[in-house]
Amino acid sequence: MDRFLQDLRFSLRMLGRNPAFTAVAVLALALGIGGNAAIFSVVDGVLLKPLALPAADRLVVTQAVSVPDFLDWREQSRVFSGMAAWNATGLNWTGRSEPQRLRAALVSPGFFSTLDVGPALGRAFSAAEHRPGGPQAVVLADGLWQRAFGGDPGVLGRALTLGGASYTVVGVLPRNFRFVGTADVWVPYRFDDPASYNRGSNFLSVVARLAPGVSLRRARTEMADIVARLERLHPENAGRSVQWTPLPEELVANVRRALLALLAAVGLVLLIACADVANLLLARAAARRREIAVRTALGASRRRLLRQLLTESVLLSLLGAGLGLLLARWGTRLLLALMPAGRIPRLEEVGIDGRVLAFTLGVALLTGLAFGLVPGLHASRPDVAGTLKSGAAGAGAAGGRGGARLRDGLVVAQVALALLLLVASGLTLKAFVRLSRVDPGIDPLHVLTLTLNLPATPVPAVEARRRGLAEMLARIETLPGVRAASLTVFLPLGGSNLNGDFHIGGRPDPPPGRMPVAEQRVVAPHYFRAMGIPLLRGRDLEESDGPRAPGAALINETLARRFWPGRDPLGSQVAVDDLQGKPIWMKVVGVVGDVRHFGLGREPRPEIYMPYRQMPADIVSLFLPLNPISLVVRAAGEPVPLAAAVEREVHAVDRDQPVADVRTMESIVAESLSGPRFASLLLGLFGAVALLLAVAGVYAVLAYSVAQRTRETGLRMALGARRGDVLKLVVGQGMALTLGGVSLGLAAALAATRLLQSLLFGVSARDPQVFFGAPLVLGGVALLACLLPARRATHIDPMAALRET
Repeated sequence: MDRFLQDLRFSLRMLGRNPAFTAVAVLALALGIGGNAAIFSVVDGVLLKPLALPAADRLVVTQAVSVPDFLDWREQSRVFSGMAAWNATGLNWTGRSEPQRLRAALVSPGFFSTLDVGPALGRAFSAAEHRPGGPQAVVLADGLWQRAFGGDPGVLGRALTLGGASYTVVGVLPRNFRFVGTADVWVPYRFDDPASYNRGSNFLSVVARLAPGVSLRRARTEMADIVARLERLHPENAGRSVQWTPLPEELVANVRRALLALLAAVGLVLLIACADVANLLLARAAARRREIAVRTALGASRRRLLRQLLTESVLLSLLGAGLGLLLARWGTRLLLALMPAGRIPRLEEVGIDGRVLAFTLGVALLTGLAFGLVPGLHASRPDVAGTLKSGAAGAGAAGGRGGARLRDGLVVAQVALALLLLVASGLTLKAFVRLSRVDPGIDPLHVLTLTLNLPATPVPAVEARRRGLAEMLARIETLPGVRAASLTVFLPLGGSNLNGDFHIGGRPDPPPGRMPVAEQRVVAPHYFRAMGIPLLRGRDLEESDGPRAPGAALINETLARRFWPGRDPLGSQVAVDDLQGKPIWMKVVGVVGDVRHFGLGREPRPEIYMPYRQMPADIVSLFLPLNPISLVVRAAGEPVPLAAAVEREVHAVDRDQPVADVRTMESIVAESLSGPRFASLLLGLFGAVALLLAVAGVYAVLAYSVAQRTRETGLRMALGARRGDVLKLVVGQGMALTLGGVSLGLAAALAATRLLQSLLFGVSARDPQVFFGAPLVLGGVALLACLLPARRATHIDPMAALRET
């Protein structure tokens, strides 16, 4: 311990005597370690931290399940200790000064017991509350309880009007409860008449807990057998497959690869910083050659010298980590601000905590050993006799051929890693630019969107509800500055959908499981004009397409091209199934352009647009309350000033109808690009930092080489070498190192960038423009870095250099 403290005090004195060296090394390490800490805080919070659910790794989920299938699974499976279903929706909270839309989750019996989570206050749902006609109960999320009721325990037993019905608060969930998506309230799901549900209506999500001793592989095998058995009993299930995914994986499936790519990129930045500092240590070791030789002559062992040198490098790394943590705190806040809202789960768990501090300390120690070991091994083996005789600091162990080769090798590695990052950032930037130029299929300019959640509507009251919506649209269209107003169930670029089988008139249906599938979108008249979707053939939906008129529908270009290749589909008959599986026939009256509903990077799917006024009342009653309706208003100018007037017209028709998510369509398009923009921005930043660090390494090596070779350069000039010759000599040395690094970097990029292919839209992982442009950028900047020490060499006074001893 005494020796360690002695080494520590000596290291502090040595670093204090060289403030410029210390500052440069600490800053380079702070950039690398701080960047790693910031990105790791996000990776840890999103990917690594265990979920706040008991034995969450035993929970598995699957999507797109019908009610009858779920009930059969629950009855027949033996590999799960619990199975439950849920469906995300929204409920209007009324009976207050202002109506409010709440995020809601409908849950089947056993939902909370399957998750092994109980309310922090009150109780979960009873069996009676899940039965048709039973008491209406609601469990609150902790956030709503704190926000709306101030955390008052007296909320239990209080009545809330949700969706037009009275619910009694029976419980409040724990503060740290997190599940797929977020909800303000949880209400019982009642399968009033399971026989009325179509097995083709796959709108449930299912969660199950593996029974003790049951592996996921065994569970998948048994459930595949059950699915096959149901397919034999119910032909409409033909071709259906089910994929059970562990809950922790399902939560982060869409962001795992992107976050790991960012972590790898910032790791490369740290390696480049380590190479920079290692080069600085090699140069410093050359300056300390005589000191180390004297200590060796006085009896210091190589092990003792190495320990002293490693202590200095680890101390440098710890200082860099301290500054890096300050940068990481700022960087983490910046990352959270830049991250696409709502697209990355568990962001509330991201922060600089004990796990991040432990990671940073580990990285600092490993980094200190990594960049200090090779220079330490080299410097701790001095030529004692030669150094003491010469008394010079210009040659020797650290400054001779071995040291020069090490410095050159480190520079080549830096350039190679920097080029790898430049190529990756160039690919993602080009993919983002290409994605941002994709035609979404709509005209987003001057379009305002507002979200409505319709309350549950009994079948007899459906027609009155439709008349109210028609009156609402008519009032909005009379507002000054409004060109068109309509509604839809699923907005473009929202990713939500309702798909199912459809029939084509005059053609026999394919066998079950091979039926054609289309997205089914319910819209009001003037929707295509309001959204700016081009009408290619036929006519738009009209006010006359009401309940008593013949069924009408429009299809998109993809569906027309796929099922009527080279023919005109106008006048053809198509049908979708109702809740009982009976076809609802409609005449194709128009063809519209394709819309990228699932994202700019996703190809359009076949779509059928149906008038909401012609939907059967039982479908409207059952499904529309589960899905928010979007009002779409096209303005003559800037749409935002119309929001207050539109909201007034909504409340004039239904004062209890809350209006939420008031946004422009332009902002929705921009939000759809937020993920690729975030990735390209960060990779671009890391690439720029890597470029600066690598170029700094080239400059440092050349500057040191020029200083060490002052006598040689002076002699060359005294013997007739011109300044241009000296310039070419120094620049050639630097560019040779750069070209060596570029060659290695290109080979590494060709192998590594294939891992980015899934993140690149419309760009090959071996795009020739990027692979040609990145080396040019790196080479150009490196050339500028070479010119500075080269110009200094050309100004050496030959006589002064020759007089030096």
